[in-house]
Amino acid sequence: MLRLNKLTVLAMALLIAVPVLCGAEKTKKVVAKDITLNVPESWKQSPASNNLRTAQFALPAVDGDKDDAELVVYFFGGAGGGVNANLERWSGQFQPGGKKQKIYKGQSKQGEYYLLDITGVYNKPIGPPINRQTNPTPGYKMLAVVLMVKDKGNYFLKLTGPQKTVSAASTAIRLAIDADLKKEAELKPEE
Repeated sequence: MLRLNKLTVLAMALLIAVPVLCGAEKTKKVVAKDITLNVPESWKQSPASNNLRTAQFALPAVDGDKDDAELVVYFFGGAGGGVNANLERWSGQFQPGGKKQKIYKGQSKQGEYYLLDITGVYNKPIGPPINRQTNPTPGYKMLAVVLMVKDKGNYFLKLTGPQKTVSAASTAIRLAIDADLKKEAELKPEE
């Protein structure tokens, strides 16, 4: 019979518990046109719901949130507007009263990126985009990325959902695009 001392049992427990407590989760590689995303296995990919989407994922709600979050990847073949136009459009999807936002610039293995981190009352789309109908939804957050891939064009990643669920995925979305977290910096409004 194998006898384990208390120190050995404690060490084994930590080997199991630390990755769970630190949010470490196995990832899977997903190719979306010319980029590769390293997404957590819990992010469930589904077929694109329309031809504007390159890929889409559902992120399971964390404790306290009732809705899942959604990550959508867009690529328009080099079109789709520049960085500022997209950051402004995404910001405009939140009601002005009480919204909080920050913009970050960073570098990934796949190219330079800009990330908008915004919270507040989200004008959640209802039905087909052509109808332009929305439902004001408080307590929402968006992490939206313009990933500039050399010789390919801009990719647009938009993670939207309840604030706690999206906040929990903040590092994971950056790692999904192979971001160098040490090189990311917040941009001030005049930049």
